[in-house]
Amino acid sequence: MNIIIIGNGISGITAARWIRKLSDHKITVISSESDYFYSRTALMYIYMGHMREVDTQPYEPNFWSKNRIELVKKHIKEIRSESKSLVASDGTEITYDRLILALGSKSNKFGWPGQDLKAVGGLYHLQDLERMEQYSSGLNRAVIAGGGLIGIEMAEMFRSRNIPVTMLVREKSYWDNALPSEESQMISRHIKKHHIDLRLEKNLGEIIDDGTGTAHAVTVKETGEKIDCGFVGLTAGVSPNIGWLKDTEIETNRGILVNEYLQTNIKDVYAIGDCAEMKNPSPGRRPVEAIWYTGRMMGETVAHNICGSKTKYDPGIWFNSAKFLDIEYQVYGTVLSKPLAEHKSLYWEHEDGEKSIRIVYDENTNEVIGFNLMGIRFRHEVCEKWIAEKTQLEQVLQDLSLANFDPEFYEQYEGSLVKIYNSNTGKNLSLKKKRKLDQVLKFLRS
Repeated sequence: MNIIIIGNGISGITAARWIRKLSDHKITVISSESDYFYSRTALMYIYMGHMREVDTQPYEPNFWSKNRIELVKKHIKEIRSESKSLVASDGTEITYDRLILALGSKSNKFGWPGQDLKAVGGLYHLQDLERMEQYSSGLNRAVIAGGGLIGIEMAEMFRSRNIPVTMLVREKSYWDNALPSEESQMISRHIKKHHIDLRLEKNLGEIIDDGTGTAHAVTVKETGEKIDCGFVGLTAGVSPNIGWLKDTEIETNRGILVNEYLQTNIKDVYAIGDCAEMKNPSPGRRPVEAIWYTGRMMGETVAHNICGSKTKYDPGIWFNSAKFLDIEYQVYGTVLSKPLAEHKSLYWEHEDGEKSIRIVYDENTNEVIGFNLMGIRFRHEVCEKWIAEKTQLEQVLQDLSLANFDPEFYEQYEGSLVKIYNSNTGKNLSLKKKRKLDQVLKFLRS
């Protein structure tokens, strides 16, 4: 069987690796972005000098020939499903028996005047990094329109070279459409502490041309203020990279519509990763999830389906992790920025304002449904087990040391949360002493 994969990101390459593990099929990966698969989340570290581009490639160049995965650097412009063929921009026609679309995302543009000028771009592709590098020498200021995880990464990149940064964020507090209020305010303070000019409740008005087709200033929509700058970052989210499929037979909405087996409406055509939109997403999950680990899971799932083992895509319990400058962030389960009436929280924040623990539970059942952590790490497997087994809040509090993942000599804060609970309820719960790794493993196996 001849299997073509368009896209060499985490979802496409995971699919290729698993198809090879499960079969002897012919595998070809086509991408116009880069010669080799690289870690997209490491782009910032190339710019900051922590890594070279070659260091972001998880596999040595001989990995591909050794595993008989052919890499082709071409841009596909057309899918002819009736003849099971693809047409590249150079006119080359490529046939397939099964086709996997792993097209990734593109940075959002909302029709801002000047959004297509030079020295304007997002942070998703290798070419975006190259654009940032091109305009960084002698840069007087960068303006970033949009918040979220990509916005803070771009700001940190520029600040690593002592380039002044202004961020225009439409929310009242940083990323308050995803973070609860206390955590959102914490990150807002932290951004300002790092000498980033954070402008809340402000939107990009216009990007101004210097007369040569290059950005040299922006205006603030609400005030008309002009801010001089030599680069404009557009980080107001991403969306599926499917514009070229809109007039084809493949059904699309925001993304490429797929069923629980990641099949499109076209026979033998699948979609995975950022570009895929689940017709019937799992409860509590979004139809499109542009997250590294979901792309990896989709890649493995589609490989099993193509190789004859019918497998439904199941992303499990939601989780995510990131860094806001030097504050680590983890979330497990259901933690809403605007919680439902029955969702209650037990929240503790350190006096330094840069660490916090939030446990979300259902008021009606006292079952724990989510964890939100800033500057503190909990074990993924432990949190997931508690949520999956609908563990009672008091049981979680007493066993909270099972979740602690910080090194041995780091200060522990779980007891502070138990004290808050006791103060709120008049009870006298006690935290069990910190468990050894073998005790944690025994708990996970139970």
